[in-house]
Amino acid sequence: MTLKRFFSLSIIGASFLLISFTLPNKLLKKVNKEVESVFDISNFELKLIKVEDSINNLLPKRIGNDHLFKIVSNLELVGYAFVDKADSKTDVFDYLILLDKNLIVAKTKVLVYREDYGGEIGSKRWLKQFIGKSSSDKLKYGKDIIPISGATISALSMTKAVNSFLLDLNILHINNIL
Repeated sequence: MTLKRFFSLSIIGASFLLISFTLPNKLLKKVNKEVESVFDISNFELKLIKVEDSINNLLPKRIGNDHLFKIVSNLELVGYAFVDKADSKTDVFDYLILLDKNLIVAKTKVLVYREDYGGEIGSKRWLKQFIGKSSSDKLKYGKDIIPISGATISALSMTKAVNSFLLDLNILHINNIL
């Protein structure tokens, strides 16, 4: 292999890695809209937070390399954004958790729901149950979180996803990631 070909392949490989660790444009637009609305800012940057494997192995649910972001405006920390997928009955849905700078849930949002049934978990009224929660909270579906008839699997899945992230928050904070 020639040196020129090696460098070309290296650049293509590095570009692929950079592209693969970013949110798809459709999701990014939705995340940006929510950040603007919740934090009342229009000029901000989402800075990717990479969680090293040594820390990720401590977490109940590993955090992917393109899931956790710092929200920075005018060089000041505004909060954090976490984007992930959770299971529904036969597919997955994308969701967002926004935290303020004190690591308190400011908003949860279902970004993309791919099923014909169960979409009620995307309602603002149901999702606001998670607002104000922190790493010290342990949510129980049916007790702390109201079930939704016809969306049982998705609602339970969203509750588990938020619970898992709240547990992760504590570990990330102790290890100075957040």
